[in-house]
Amino acid sequence: MRARLLSSVLILALPGIAVAHEPDTTLGEILITGQSRGYVAVNSVTATKTDTPLLDIPQSVTVFTRAQLDDQAVRSLGEVLRYVPGVTVGQGEGNRDQITLRGQNTTADFFLDGVRDDIQYYRGLYNLDRVEVLKGPYALIFGRGGGGGIVNRVQKTPRAGGGFASGRASTNSFGAWDLSADVNASLSDRAALRVNATYETLENHRDFHEGERYAVNPYIAMDFGAGWKAGLSYEYVNDDRVPDRGVPSLGGVPITGYRDRFFGVPGVNRTTLEAHILKARIDGLLVPDLEFSTTVLYGDYDKLYTNVYADSPATAQTGTVALSAYTDPSTRRNLLLQSSLVWDVTAGGVGHKVLFGLEYGDQDSTNQRRIGALSNATFNLANPVFPTVAFPVLNTNTVSNVKSVSAYVQDQISLGDQINIVAGLRYDRFDIDGVDLQPNPDRPFARVDQKVSPRLGLIFKPQPNVSFYGSYSQSFLPRSGDQFRTLSTTQQNLEPEKFTNHEVGVKWDVRPNLNLTAALFQLDRTNATTPDPANPAATINVGKTRTQGIELAATGRIRANWQIAAGYAYQDAALKGNDAVRVAQVPEHQFSLWNRYDVTDRLGVGLGVIHQSSQYAAIRTSAATTRLPGFTRVDAAVFYHLSDTLQLQLNVENLLDETYFPDAHNNNNISTGAPLNGRVTLSARF
Repeated sequence: MRARLLSSVLILALPGIAVAHEPDTTLGEILITGQSRGYVAVNSVTATKTDTPLLDIPQSVTVFTRAQLDDQAVRSLGEVLRYVPGVTVGQGEGNRDQITLRGQNTTADFFLDGVRDDIQYYRGLYNLDRVEVLKGPYALIFGRGGGGGIVNRVQKTPRAGGGFASGRASTNSFGAWDLSADVNASLSDRAALRVNATYETLENHRDFHEGERYAVNPYIAMDFGAGWKAGLSYEYVNDDRVPDRGVPSLGGVPITGYRDRFFGVPGVNRTTLEAHILKARIDGLLVPDLEFSTTVLYGDYDKLYTNVYADSPATAQTGTVALSAYTDPSTRRNLLLQSSLVWDVTAGGVGHKVLFGLEYGDQDSTNQRRIGALSNATFNLANPVFPTVAFPVLNTNTVSNVKSVSAYVQDQISLGDQINIVAGLRYDRFDIDGVDLQPNPDRPFARVDQKVSPRLGLIFKPQPNVSFYGSYSQSFLPRSGDQFRTLSTTQQNLEPEKFTNHEVGVKWDVRPNLNLTAALFQLDRTNATTPDPANPAATINVGKTRTQGIELAATGRIRANWQIAAGYAYQDAALKGNDAVRVAQVPEHQFSLWNRYDVTDRLGVGLGVIHQSSQYAAIRTSAATTRLPGFTRVDAAVFYHLSDTLQLQLNVENLLDETYFPDAHNNNNISTGAPLNGRVTLSARF
C-alpha cells in the first residue's frame, strides 16, 4: 500500500509540486464547513452546530486557516497549536497529540468535523481546510470532556462545477521529506470527488529518531437537489516512528548538554498506528426553515507503543539516570452517530434558531501493558551503553465498552439587531462496562453517569461589526478518564470531574478581513485529578483547581499585502485555596505572532515569534518539581512565485538558534527544542 500510495502521489504531483492556499472559490461547495478569507475565518459550523458568524459566538475561538497552515509549513497539530496562546503542547510520550488548554490536560478532546476523535495518535494536516480551537467547556455541543475546550479539524470537501489539482514536495535540513497531493474532480454539476494523499519521512535533531507516515483520503459528495446533500469520506492512516521521551532533569530543571542524546533503546522504541476512518454525512431541507443533518463515523484503530525512557533525575551532569520500559498494544472501535434539526422561526418579532440534537456512541477498547526487564536499568551519561530489553510480564490487560446517549436543545435568540441570547441544555448518559483481566482473578468494573450540562450566552452588538458577550458553560469528565483504560474500586464510587467556565469578551471586525478579540475567563474544576508526579501512569485527587486568564488576538490584513495572526494569553492556574500548588504545564504568559508581507506580486516574506514563560513539568507540589525555563523562538519564511501556478518557499525555524525546552510529559521526560533548521517547499496548483 505504501508503494502504491507514493506512486500515486508522485504521478499527481508531476505537473508541478505544491499546495494551493485555497481551492477555486468559483466552484460550488457541496457540504458547508465554514468560510475563510486568507488568515481570517468568517464563520463556524462547529461552534454552535449551526452556520454562525464568529462574531455571534459567545466564546473565544481561534481558527488556523489553510492559508496560514501552508504559509507556516507546519506538519503536525502540535506545531499549529504552539501558535495558539492559551494552549500548551505536551510531549505525549512521543506517540500522541496531548495538550493543556486553560489548565486542563487532555489526550481526547479532539474532533473531526465536529465528531469525537478521541484516540491517542498523531493527527495529520494534509487533508484539512482549517483547525478550530474552541476555548472553555462546551458540553452542550460536544458532550463529556472538553474541560478547557476542544480542537476540531475540518476536512477539505469536494467541490462541484469544475476540477483542480495541487501538489507539494518539501524537505528539511534534518533529511526528512514529504509529498502530498490534492485532486478535485467534478463528476457532474452536482457531484464531485476529492482525493488527498500524503507520504512523509520523520527525522529531526534527536539521535536515532526516524519514521514514516502515509495517508490517503478519498471523499465524494453529491447534491441531490431540493436542499438534500450527502458526502462519504474514507481515510487510511499508517504511522510508524521512534517515540522519544526527551531528557531527564537535574536539580529541578532540564539537564543541559544532551540536546540530541536519546534515552531510549534503538530498535526497541517504536510506535505504530493503523487507522481506518469512514465518515458519512447527509444534510437535508425537510420543509422551508427546517434543516436536517446526520453524521455517522466508524473508526478502527490498531496501535502499538513500546518505549524505554528516563525514569529519574540525573545524579550529576555526567552521572547516571534510571531507565524504565513498557510495551502497550491497544485497539479501539468507534461507532459514533450525530443527528440534528435546525429550525429558523420568528415569533412575536423575536428570531429563533433552534437546534435539536441526538447522539449515540459505542466504543470498544482493549489495552495491555507489559513491563520491561532491562539488562542494565542505569544509563551512564559519561559512558552510555544501551541495555537489552525484554517484556516477559503482563502487567495489565483490560477490555471495556462505552455506550453513550445524548440529547440537547439550543436556542439562538435574536432580540432585534443588538441583543442575541444563546441558551441550551444537554443530557448525557455515559455507561462504561469492562474487565481487568490481569492480575488474576478477573475484576469487572462498571459505572453509569447521567449529567445535565447548561450553557448560557448573552451578546450585545452596539454596531453590526462589534459584539460584547458574557457566557456561562459546564462540562464533565467521567472517572474512567480520557481513554477508558480502567476504573478502580475507589473511582467507581466517585462523581465525575466538573468544569465550570465564566467568560466575558469583545469581538470587533475592524474590516471584513481584520478582526480583534479579547476574553477574560475563570474556569473552575472540581473533583479534580492529575497525573501522579511519582507515577505518571496513575492519577491522584487534588480537589479543586482554578484557572483565571486573559486572551487577546488579532487576525487578518493590516494592509492589502500584509497579513498577521497574533495572540497573547495570561493564565494563573493553581489549586483553589492553595496558590503554592501550581497546575502542570501552564505558563503564565504566552505570546505568538506570525506575519506574511508580500513585497511584490511574486516575492513575499514571513516572520514569526513564539514566547512562553516558564512552566512546571508536573503539578507543583514541592520545590523538587521540575520547572521548564521560558523561551522565545523566532521563525521566518520567504515565498517566491516562479509562475502563476508554481511557488518556491523557504521556512526557517528557530532563526536565532535558541536553546529551549518546549514541552514535557513529567519531571523527567522533557523535550529539547530543535536548533536552527529550514524547510524548502516547492508547490503548485493547476
